[in-house]
Amino acid sequence: MNKTALNLAVLAMAAAAGAVQAQSNVQIYGLLDVGVENANNQSATGGSATRVISGGMNTSRWGLRGTEDLGGGLKAVFGLEGGILMDTGAQDGALFKRQAYVGLEGAFGRVVAGRSFTSVYDTVISFDPMGFAPYYSWATSGPATGPSKYGFTTQYDNLIKYSGGVGDFKFGATYAAGEQTTGTSDGAKVGFTTVYKLGGANLMATWERNNGNAVAPTGDHDKNTVWHVGANYETGPVKLWAVLRDYKLVAGKALTADIDATTTWVGAAWKTDAVTTLTAAIYHVDVKNVAAGKDADPTMYVARYRYALSKRTDLHVSAAYAKARHGQLTGLSRDDAGYADSQRGVTVGMQHRF
Repeated sequence: MNKTALNLAVLAMAAAAGAVQAQSNVQIYGLLDVGVENANNQSATGGSATRVISGGMNTSRWGLRGTEDLGGGLKAVFGLEGGILMDTGAQDGALFKRQAYVGLEGAFGRVVAGRSFTSVYDTVISFDPMGFAPYYSWATSGPATGPSKYGFTTQYDNLIKYSGGVGDFKFGATYAAGEQTTGTSDGAKVGFTTVYKLGGANLMATWERNNGNAVAPTGDHDKNTVWHVGANYETGPVKLWAVLRDYKLVAGKALTADIDATTTWVGAAWKTDAVTTLTAAIYHVDVKNVAAGKDADPTMYVARYRYALSKRTDLHVSAAYAKARHGQLTGLSRDDAGYADSQRGVTVGMQHRF
């Protein structure tokens, strides 16, 4: 190959590389949220404790996501996302516990397969005034005390998820294979969502069914059904939310009581200026199908102050109080069981997104 031909080959490869780069996009991103919490009733003796926490407004995470232009309006998409425990620097579960998917996106909508958030999660998060904050929100589930947390499933393994929209309607569907030899319904999970935009309001409805695996001796499986209806409304600097969730678990095991509860929440946010947002919310769980005097029916009151230092960095202060009825135990946390019939907590933190 002469020098001229070699130069032409190099130029051709450079042009091809540039074309590939122009058609593909890969992004490294993350959210780091760390703070300090003080809460009472942190033990059976009722003691208070102060600790550094990971995830005040949002769970800390990092990830990779990208697209490739396949032509004709079609794109390949992928995402890998893992959690970070900011108080210790440890990995929060599996490397890509939050998401690991690949799929296609086009005029038809978006389809992904792997592990990801459910369609219900993608929908309900916009209808929670606290945005699923670990400190403090009961929108994904209630407190980790009692016979159940009465929540929905946030992520599925073995998932196929579709999202799309027509006009003012958005809709989604998720299916997760149970992968059991006892039948396709054993362990299978499915969910459907829809959102309708009506001026400054958004109306939503969701439904999901989560089946357990077959149990002896009945050969049946648990059937968990959860649905939501809700609305949000925004006008100027004010935004309002109201949601109702119904939760029911029908046991596959003989002589086992069903688990049933209804969760409601309302909230309001006021953007007082370009950098300051005040948010308040009330969550209530109406526990059903338990013995008289054993229904905790916990309620949590939350208030948050958020100050934006920049487009990517915020300071936040949150305060919450939870109270149960009939002397039953409750707590603020969705993950840690409570030790008393009430708990209060205050957090101060900082969040940075990249």
